[in-house]
Amino acid sequence: MDKQEKKDTEVKIKVESAEEAAEQAAPAAEKEQPVPEAEKAPAPETPEEKVAKLEKALLEMEDKRLRLLAEMENQRKRAVKDMEAVRYNTMTDTLHPFFQVFDHFSMAVAATEATTNMQTLLEGMKMIRSEFDRAFSDLGIERIDATGKDFDPNTQEAMSQEASDTVPAGKVIRQWSFGYKMGDRLLKPANVVVSSGPAEKAEEK
Repeated sequence: MDKQEKKDTEVKIKVESAEEAAEQAAPAAEKEQPVPEAEKAPAPETPEEKVAKLEKALLEMEDKRLRLLAEMENQRKRAVKDMEAVRYNTMTDTLHPFFQVFDHFSMAVAATEATTNMQTLLEGMKMIRSEFDRAFSDLGIERIDATGKDFDPNTQEAMSQEASDTVPAGKVIRQWSFGYKMGDRLLKPANVVVSSGPAEKAEEK
């Protein structure tokens, strides 16, 4: 082997040795490379930190509960106030038509004290009754007059029965008091006396 070949062989051996050394050093370098901070696992919470976190959560829940209770109380107060306003307005609207009736009644009483004319008293009473009828009408209230009509248990209440030769059985002989209704709703039944027919037939029954 000449000198040149020997030299080339030595160079080749050195190169291969360097490559082998580099390959062996690479894994070691990778193992020794420091792990970035972001990739490190978080440190476990201490008992004190856990307690502090729970206390904070409890305080937040208590705050939400108190806020909810306060809002519910405010809503209740608003509802009560609204109901009182509706009640007041309803009472005002209901009573307003009767103010004039009472005024006219007071004037009729004063006029009666100053006169002995019964006709004047009668006219005053009729006027007051007309005022009542108007007030009821303004409120949508209808008066039930059952005199002479067939007995209707839906709108009338029979206080008693009487024999009658002139009024057929089942009809109203007398009315003790009027009934009242508003639309289809009965407010008060008429109190009536119902005929049981002629006396003889009534006894046979």
